[in-house]
Amino acid sequence: VLIGGGVIGLSIAFELASRGAAVQVLDQGPFGRESSWAGAGMITPGNPAAAKSPETRLRAESFVLWPDWAARLREESGIDTEFTRCGGIELSPNRSAFEVAAIAAKFQSEGVPAQLIGSPELRELEPHLNPEIGDAVYLPDYCQVRNPRLLKALLVACAARGVVLSAGSQVIGFERDGLRVLSVRTPTESISAKQFVVCSGAWSQSVLAQAGASICVEPVRGQIVLLEALPPPTRRILEVGSRYIVPRADGRLLIGSTEEHVGFEKLNTTEAVAELLRFGSELIPSLKAARFDRCWSGLRPGSPNGQPYLGRVPDTDNLFVAAGHFRAGLMLSPITAVLLRQLLLGEKPDLAISSLQRIQ
Repeated sequence: VLIGGGVIGLSIAFELASRGAAVQVLDQGPFGRESSWAGAGMITPGNPAAAKSPETRLRAESFVLWPDWAARLREESGIDTEFTRCGGIELSPNRSAFEVAAIAAKFQSEGVPAQLIGSPELRELEPHLNPEIGDAVYLPDYCQVRNPRLLKALLVACAARGVVLSAGSQVIGFERDGLRVLSVRTPTESISAKQFVVCSGAWSQSVLAQAGASICVEPVRGQIVLLEALPPPTRRILEVGSRYIVPRADGRLLIGSTEEHVGFEKLNTTEAVAELLRFGSELIPSLKAARFDRCWSGLRPGSPNGQPYLGRVPDTDNLFVAAGHFRAGLMLSPITAVLLRQLLLGEKPDLAISSLQRIQ
């Protein structure tokens, strides 16, 4: 039983069901409609051979999995997730040549192709960018996937594999016998299983607390704006610190994202939307004439250092957690699914996860 039907829960369910496991996914609301749906689908490049830290190793391993992962989902669901290697441009929030050089050096130290380019080269790659922008880092391997299509593909593929999908099923308690969890309770039923995984995004801390376990995951609101601009002023991801522009194949552009610690208050504010529009048009002046499509927000599962909790809950034999991915849930979903499948099926994990967040 997986408690949480976002991109992490559905990915784990798909991976388990692909190995013949019987799986049920519970979600307190509609599937995949929280932070998984709200993000931009950015997949930062990585290289497992040169990755040194736990975060870069997770990212690198997931990056390698993504092409096959997207192909499997398309084959099994018939839905194109629009996974594509679009390339990306990294810029400094302060337009600092020193900061840009540091960004390039960081990627290069991780074995990721990263080219430090000056203003003339940037103009050739991105002629619609603000001409006042100077140095930048070109990342040719930056990829993206379209969140709603990915969620739809996962749902169809899971259903085809026999996964039981139970929307509107809020977990309100656990039944334990010593070290083993016997079942979870919802308002209408008790559901038994051999193993349980809490992957409830921003709600994971409160769900696990009902089982006597402790993690530190809090909601971090992110607001996003969607514009339509034809012809598209860029085909590459543009990233400036925590802000970005992500172009879709149909001429729409996502502009994000805020990071707001406001609890479980999921709404848009005029101030944040105006700031995102200002950021976008400052980066690409022609966006001032773009058509406003809509805006939305999502609650990301923030953890103390942005790294996820992955593994078995202490003092239990069969309760696991996969939560706290913050802004990287979609990007890390394939490797998270593989690692949890290995743990749940008694296989040796490909990566050591003891160096990630500690579950108490």
